[in-house]
Amino acid sequence: MSIFTRFSDIISSNINSMLDRAEDPEKMIRLMIREMEDTLVEIKASCAGTMAQMAKSKREKTELQDKLDRWTERAELAVSRGKEDLAREALVEKRAIQNRIDVVDEEDNRLQEVVDQYKKDISELEAKLEQARNKHKVLVQRHVRAQKSHQAQSNVRKYNNKAAMMKFDKFEQRIERMEADADLVNYGVKKDLDEQFSAIETDDEIENELKALKEKQSPNPTQD
Repeated sequence: MSIFTRFSDIISSNINSMLDRAEDPEKMIRLMIREMEDTLVEIKASCAGTMAQMAKSKREKTELQDKLDRWTERAELAVSRGKEDLAREALVEKRAIQNRIDVVDEEDNRLQEVVDQYKKDISELEAKLEQARNKHKVLVQRHVRAQKSHQAQSNVRKYNNKAAMMKFDKFEQRIERMEADADLVNYGVKKDLDEQFSAIETDDEIENELKALKEKQSPNPTQD
């Protein structure tokens, strides 16, 4: 699936607007990024090829300049020796080389313009690609948050329904029953101890009261 039909479509595209109209924004942004990356690779390859042509052209120009200098020297040598015909032929060769140099210069200028345009396109495309990647990162984060929020809401509904509350109530009643059973066990032991100590205290009171009665009824030996 192709989102863009040409490079200019990528540069002029409004990513936010395209995503707003998309049924699956995250899928579309991934496709956009992939197509931008592929286009960027193609442009860089073309730029590298053009720069290679420029390097070759510069080497040719250097070689032509050496030949031009050599034919200039030969023409001067022929003139100094009075060989005008030979000098004329040297000048003809020199002019042909100069014409070739002029052609190479024009080609270099044209190639330089192409390279400059490629570099501009690469810069613009990289900026657009960075924008798309940042947008994808935001979409992924929003997707994760939405999933977590959905899960949280699902859990709230899950534990907020009548069946779940009944389970909690039954569990609470079970705990209360266990606590009551524990209190009853402790209460029985405590009551038994209280009764034993109460009996001892009661026995002591009765014995003391009985002793007092005996003392009261016994005759006083000092009265005889």
